[in-house]
Amino acid sequence: MKSNREFTVVIERDEDGYYVAHVPQLRGCHTQARSMDKLLKRVREAIQLCLEVEGQKANGLELVGIQRVSV
Repeated sequence: MKSNREFTVVIERDEDGYYVAHVPQLRGCHTQARSMDKLLKRVREAIQLCLEVEGQKANGLELVGIQRVSV
């Protein structure tokens, strides 16, 4: 039985209203969708594809936090 792995997903909304997801632990792993439900489905698929390409390797990044900075 395969154990589930957890990945941090950063989600933003672009100027056109699309949700954009990026997985920092997997290089080049990102997707977008109009709705959050669709985005979560697509990001799971993207993670699976990235793991297949990367040979199940993920870098050791750990999300520490997100900070909003004004300049």
